[in-house]
Order: sequence, then structure tokens, then C-alpha cells
Amino acid sequence: MFKIGISEDDEKISTLLKSALEENGYQTASVLSGTDALSLFINDKFDLFIIDVMMPGINGLQVCKLLRERQIKTPILLLTALGTVDDKVIGLEAGADDYLVKPFHLKELLARIAALLRRSSNIDVAQNNLICFDDLCLDTASKEVTRAGKSIELSAKEFILLELFLRNPNRLLSRQFIAEQAWDINFETGTNVIDVYINFLRRKIEKGFDRKLIHTKINMGYILK
Repeated sequence: MFKIGISEDDEKISTLLKSALEENGYQTASVLSGTDALSLFINDKFDLFIIDVMMPGINGLQVCKLLRERQIKTPILLLTALGTVDDKVIGLEAGADDYLVKPFHLKELLARIAALLRRSSNIDVAQNNLICFDDLCLDTASKEVTRAGKSIELSAKEFILLELFLRNPNRLLSRQFIAEQAWDINFETGTNVIDVYINFLRRKIEKGFDRKLIHTKINMGYILK
């Protein structure tokens, strides 16, 4: 589960953000000032920071700069009521990765969070072609798969399925989408081939581990979380 740090001085907005993100499967921790944000963000591990620009004491831009000076590379999404091009440029130059102007729609916030997380170090498509989620890693070059350092042998189709999930973490994948991406065919409601292969994959990546990674949403599809 991804952990998101929230720094927003408006307590009502902070509570709404925290509630909305947790309802969408994220773990959160929130503070109401820039000073508290620095203390929390530096001393705990997060996958993403959401930082309001206008905060008392240390403002959001200063928080960004200080985090980057400490070589903390966690993605930063700035929230602000200031939406001019110059405001956005200043925010990006301070070290932010994205900029969202208030008021905003929840759907847009969630989409921006998902995009930032895809580019983040926790799902890193690095120079060595490694894609990881939690303790599960797949190397697109060597075709090797490991979980917690343990090698896992997959068939060609299972490998394609796993790569599809790893490239779409925390996203519900419908059977139609899986069929189109992994089989390049239209999904036929009468077949269970997708469910069968996903069960094969589950057995291999979850056997001997306490944590399940691929979850079923009845009548909707599957999700890696």
C-alpha cells in the first residue's frame, strides 16, 4: 500500500484529502504546518507528498526546497490557489513534480497521484529494466521474477500478465482490459481463461508468503495492491 504525506494548513481540506485518499486504498499521514511537514517527511518513509503552498511558518515552496536539499527524491504534488504560469514555474523550480490548482476535482487529484507514483522509485522502471512492487520484482530484459529475493519461474503468458499488473499498480483491471492487453483479443464472457491464468500466477507469486498481492473484485476484475 502506498503511503502519502499530506501538509495542508486548512484542517477541513486536510481531513477531506485524508478521507478521500484512504477510501481509494492509500495510507496517509497529515500535518497542518510546514515545520511539522519537514519533521514528518524527513523522519518517515513516504511514496508521495501532497504539500499546500500557502502555510504558516515554513511555506510549501520552502518545504520542497529543503526536502530536495536533503536529497529526498519522493514525488511532490503542490496544491495552491495561485494558478498563473509564473506560480507553476516557481513551484516546479522549487522541486515539485506536479502542480494542482484549487479548487480541484477528486478524479483529477487521483489521476495525478497515480501518474506520479508510476514514475516513482517504488515502481521503478530503471536502467536495468527492473519493475518492482512491494517485494515482487520483474526484470524485462532477463525475464527473471523474484519475490523477497526468491526466484519464481513463470510461463511466457504468466510473465506478460505479471508485467501488466506491475505497470498498473493499485488500478482495477477489468477482464476486458486484461484480454486486450495480454491476449490482444476481445473478451468473451463465456470463457474463464483469464481467471485460470491469473490463478496460476497467484499460486506462483503468493505461495509461501503471508501477503496476497493480486486481489479479486467480484464481477469487476483484479487489482495489484
